Order: sequence, then C-alpha cells, then structure tokens
Amino acid sequence: MTPSLVSMASVAVLSLWTAPGLAQESSAGGIEVAVAPEAVQASSQVEEILVTARRREESVQEVPIPISVVDDALLTQTGAFNVNRLKELIPTVQFYSTNPRNSAINIRGLGAPYGLTNDGLEPGVGLYVDGVFNARPAAATLDFIDVQQIEVLRGPQGTLYGKNTTAGAINVTTKKPSFTPETRFEQSFGNYGFIQSKASITGGLSDKLAARLSFAGTQRDGFLHNVATDDDLNDLNNLGFRGQLLYNASDDLQFILAGDLTRQRPEGYAQVYAGVAPTLRAPNRQYAAITADLGYTVPSTNPFDRLTDTDTAWRSRQDMGGISLTADYKTAIGQLTSITAWRFWNWDPSNDRDYLGLPITTISAAPSTQEQWTQEVRLTGDITPSLNYVVGVFGFYQNIKSDPVHVQEQGAAAARFLLNPGAAGYRADLLTGYGQNTKIDFDTESAALFGQLDWSITEKLHLLPGLRLNYDKKKMDFAATTYGGPANPTPAELALLRSVLSPQAYQANVDDTNVSGQLTFAYSFTDTINTYATYAKSYKSVGMNSAALPTDAAGNPALDAATVKPEDVNHYEVGIKTQPLPGVTANLSVFNTDIEDFQAQVQNNAVGALRGYLANAKKVRVRGVEFDSSARLGAFSLFANAAYTDGEYRSFKDAPAPLERSGGSDPLTQVVDASGTRLPGISKWAGSLGGEYVITGGLLGRAGDYYIGADASSRSDFSSAATESAYLNVGGYTLYNARAGFRANDGWEFSFWIRNLTDKDYFELLAAASGSTGLYVGQPGDPQTYGLTIRARF
Repeated sequence: MTPSLVSMASVAVLSLWTAPGLAQESSAGGIEVAVAPEAVQASSQVEEILVTARRREESVQEVPIPISVVDDALLTQTGAFNVNRLKELIPTVQFYSTNPRNSAINIRGLGAPYGLTNDGLEPGVGLYVDGVFNARPAAATLDFIDVQQIEVLRGPQGTLYGKNTTAGAINVTTKKPSFTPETRFEQSFGNYGFIQSKASITGGLSDKLAARLSFAGTQRDGFLHNVATDDDLNDLNNLGFRGQLLYNASDDLQFILAGDLTRQRPEGYAQVYAGVAPTLRAPNRQYAAITADLGYTVPSTNPFDRLTDTDTAWRSRQDMGGISLTADYKTAIGQLTSITAWRFWNWDPSNDRDYLGLPITTISAAPSTQEQWTQEVRLTGDITPSLNYVVGVFGFYQNIKSDPVHVQEQGAAAARFLLNPGAAGYRADLLTGYGQNTKIDFDTESAALFGQLDWSITEKLHLLPGLRLNYDKKKMDFAATTYGGPANPTPAELALLRSVLSPQAYQANVDDTNVSGQLTFAYSFTDTINTYATYAKSYKSVGMNSAALPTDAAGNPALDAATVKPEDVNHYEVGIKTQPLPGVTANLSVFNTDIEDFQAQVQNNAVGALRGYLANAKKVRVRGVEFDSSARLGAFSLFANAAYTDGEYRSFKDAPAPLERSGGSDPLTQVVDASGTRLPGISKWAGSLGGEYVITGGLLGRAGDYYIGADASSRSDFSSAATESAYLNVGGYTLYNARAGFRANDGWEFSFWIRNLTDKDYFELLAAASGSTGLYVGQPGDPQTYGLTIRARF
C-alpha cells in the first residue's frame, strides 16, 4: 500500500482569474464564486465564472489579480483529490514530499526551501480550508473532503488574508450544509488494488439548523516492492471525516460550526537507488568500494524496477484535525466575519534514511505534535458607491514539540560509510548502537492588522491599495543528547563519535515587526479587454533553526545562527485578460519577484565546526510569463495553458556543495558560490493542453451526455538539490490522460479513466543519500493506472 494516488480521469486545466482584493469573502473566508448552472455538470464546459466583487457579481475576466479557480466537477473528473494532484492542473504549482512532515508547496518556485525539513520556518504558500490557515505542510498530503472549489492565488498575499504569505495561497472551500436534503456518493476501483469512496449527506434539522456529514477514504497497494520483507511500500491508507452545523440565527446573523479528522496509515515514503556519482572522498570511501567490502548489492540498479531491500520499517502515521466556528453578521456598515479555530497534528514516523538493506542508520524518526489556535475578524463594506474596503485583524499561536524525542541511531555498517578508516580512533564497530535523542519545544505567536481599498477613480480605472502590519514572536528550546557507543571512548574515538552525532542544548527567542503592502492599478479598455499592474512589498517572517547549530571554537552553540532573517520580497506583475471571441478567453501575465535574505540551507565554516543549517541566501530572483486560454466550440471544449519561469540565486556565496563536490577533507570545499545558478524545483517550461467532446444521448432510459476527454501536462527538467548538481537534475516529462463516460441528467454518472497513458517512467524528485559516498536515490512517479468511477446524487 503506498502514498501517491491513482486518480480517476484526465488532467484538465481551467486557469482562471479572480481578485481577492476585489472580491467579498464568503463566510468560510474564501472567495464567493458563482458558476453558471450549465457549468455544474462539467468544468470543461464552463462558459463563465462569476465572482462576487464589490457586493455584485462580476466576470472573473474583469478582476485584476491572478488566481486559478478549480471547481468540484473538475476535481472529481480529473481525480485531483489532494494537493499533489492539483499541481498537474496548475502549471506554476509545485508540490514535493518525502514524507508528510517533509512536504512543501511552492508557487512559481517559491514558498519553502526545497528538500529541507525545519519546523522553525513558516510556509511561503498558505493553505486555507474554509478560511482556516493550516500551519503544517503535512496538511497538503491529506485527501480533499467534500470540496466545492479551490482557488490558487499567485504572488504575495497579506492585505486580505489572515496569515501573511509571500508566494501565494491555496484556498479550499468545502460544500456547506443545506436545508434542502441531498445525498452524494462516489465509488472508484482501479488497478493496484485502488479503492476510493466518498459520501456526503446534508439537510435541515429545524427551520434554523442544517447539518452536513462528509467522508472520504482511499486505499491502494504500493508501487514499490521490498524484496527483503516481501511487502509493498508507498501505499495509500487514508480516512477522513468532516461535519458541519449551520445555524441561521436571523436574516443577518449566521454561524457555522465545523470539525474534521483525518487518519493516514501508509507504509511510505520509500525511495530507491537511482545512481552513484563520484565525490571528493578517497576512492576507498566511496559507494562502490564500501559496498564491495561489505559484500552488498542493491536489488536493482534500475529505479523503475521499483525494488528495494531497506531494513528499517517505513511508517508515515499521522492524525490531523480540528474545530472551527465561523460567524457572519450583516451590519449597517458592512459584512462582519469572525473565524475562530483550533487544530492539531500528531506525527509518528519511521524511515530508513540510508535507503539500503544495510544497517547504517537503523532508526530515523521525528515523532511530533502540533497545536495551533487562530482568530480572524474581518469587516467588508462600502464607504461610498465608488470606494469599498476590507479591514481585519488576525491572531495566531502555534506549539510544536517532539513526542517525546526525535531519534537517530547508527548501525553496524555506519562506521564504514560515515568515517575514515584511516582516522585515529577508527573501529569498525565504533558507531554500532550510537544514537541521539533530540527534544524540541517551539512556540510561535503572531498578530496582524490588514486592509485593502478598492477605489473606482473612473468607470474604467480602479486603484487598489493595501497595507499590513505584522508582529511575530518565536521561542525555541533545543536539547540533543547522545547514547551508546564505547563505554569509555578514547579522545580520538570521542572525536569521531561527535563528528557524526553530538550533544547540544540551547534556548533562543526572537521577535520582529514589519509593514508590507501592495498597490494595483486596473484599467478596462473595453468590455472584453482588461489590464492590471501590481507592485507588492511582502515579508516572510523571521525563522529559527530547529536543528543543531554550528559551534564556536570552544564547541559552544553559535546562538547568532539560531535565528533566520525575514525574507524581504519585492514583487511586480502586469497582466491582460481578453475575450477575443464569444466563448473564448486568452490571458497573459508577466511577473518579477526579487527576494533579499532568502531563507535557505547554507554551509559556513567561519563559526567553527562545519555543519549545514538554516540561514539566508543574500538575493534570489524569479521571473516569468503565464498564459492561459479556453474555448467552447459547439460540442468541443478546449484549453491550453503555459508557464515560463526563470528562478536563480542572484547572490548565494555560502551554499552547500553539490553531490559531486561533497566529502572533501578541506572544509572550504564544502562551501560553494551558487550565485547565478538556478533555484531548485523550478521547471523553466510547464503547461497543459486538452479538451473534451460531448454528445447528447441516453442510456438505460435516462437522458444525459456521453463524453470523451484527453489531455496532457508537461514540464521541463528541474534541479532537485539545494545547490544544483549534474547528477540530481530531474529530466522533463509529459503525462497523458484520458477518460470516457456518461452523465445522466438525473444525477448519476459513470466513467472509465486512465492516467499516465503511455506508462512514462519519471521521477518526482532525486536526493543525495547522507555520507557523501556518491549514492543518490529517487522517488519514481506513478506508473500507468486505470479504473472505473460511479457517482450518484439524490
């Protein structure tokens, strides 16, 4: 059973636009989107999407900030049941995950340091569900439950959203309770033992009280096979529940009480041997010589055989949930919204971080708990007929702690992999049973005041200024202790032990205040040609290292490295949205984002013992062009989307060495100047193309539509390492998908679907194994999957 998902249907992209700066937010904190009735049957047939802007419905083509809107029909048809699938719908969204804790959502290549887990950094892309901010990136691995729509906002967000984000936001809105009884059911079956069930029921409990109960469950066998245990890895095993109560206290006052709980129990996320690169280590300390000495051979050197023999269990158990209360009150001066929420996250993992069937790192686990509390109060209204506003306050508290400790323990083969056999004090069994327990307790407090105006200077020209005042306070208690190893090590042996794992303790706290904002001009040349230009100044809040710090000459933690400076973001964007023909849209945007003090992993030997830790790359720039279009031509609906994204380190003089330059005895070889090299995770080119053909007919006495759809998503190669390596570049790939089925007018549907039609071999990511032996591993993408889905609504 494994953690990627066989989705049901073709990938179809509907890149649309809406403006959080102009739209009145719904009671869930999302943007109210009205879809034409005929569009409900199939997103690929959408003729127009309307947004509620300035207390009236407006075409999304008229609103001047980029956002992709994906409704529930498109999500259902394409099998996009989590964020990982969403990235195939929207070219500039990237999602990477080597386990739920080590997950990152990036937009336009920005959001989180690639391939790095550190609880002390906040995400640059906000994930919201019904207006509630989810602080843990692990939430992105959960299945969507009863979703109405998803909006993906690109660029800095902070003058209308509670939590400040520098790269964008993913805003998930679920279906709300209804006084009209309705039941929905969906069942899917596919190869690899794929089974997915979804259900919801809603209706009135009284004339003022309505309820909605929702369920989603997914299971699938694993795509990798462990030959040592005869077990499949990277399966899916997800269960999720959501309940809501809607209370209409009066015509002007409404409350929604919502609770959710999701449980995941996969055996994942394993990676497989992908290759070996030469490093700066002596030949006898590189992978080929070490494994020959130990008489070890991997099950396969072809990663797409999907075989492994790892000897530590893979376990990715997480429980996540919470409760929220949303109140909407129509006052004489505007709409007042309050969102109060509490959420938790429990994480119980086990990983084989040497990726081999050798006892190198025999335990690698960071069990953790998190609790968060959020409070947002927002007022939306009109000052004059030509001037409206949104103003709000936001409070956030989060505690993350180890449960009870993070553990790493070395095995009998660790010394041969990690130490120099020629070093004084070396013994083949020196690291056997040697480990480290790390206790972390990390608190974050945040408060903000934000607001935005929309001023209609003329009928065609609008000015939208926004401002945010943000305060953050963070505190870290860190304590790492070691155990095991020789009972009475010699000084030379102790030095070798400490070079692998060493005790360290420190406490640190920091606070920071900043002011950010944005200014947008929007101009409508005609009813079908609208333009906008935006400048945004944003900050990603101060960070803290939640891993060991570098030390000074006396071996003491360098506390000045405990904090990480805020990112300073300057963002520019211009766009044009057009409707050249009836039923045809064509939109283009151009953007440039400059970041100073980009939060990243660095290497710095100036403060003592060489060690990788979090700090700031001096300058980063991302710029690009995005194009999206759609057309409805009789029975055909078509789309085409493309994105060009160029991201690079403008100045990064203390970057970690790439794989092929790692392992040198001179500390200076471990630090490289990465200025001018590309940022990880960014494909320069990405896009989607596809469509659907519909024929009206009947089946078993029921009227409806037959449909067939096909589409493709593509991306060019990208760097899969913090510093680009010739061996860790993931090649570009294109995925083809198809579906065919029948939609009855009375609410039921069936479809046959196939994903990765050509069974393309590709990697989600590549990563260097620890120890600088040259070994690198990969996470293969999903193979060809196919199945059947049946849906009913009554």
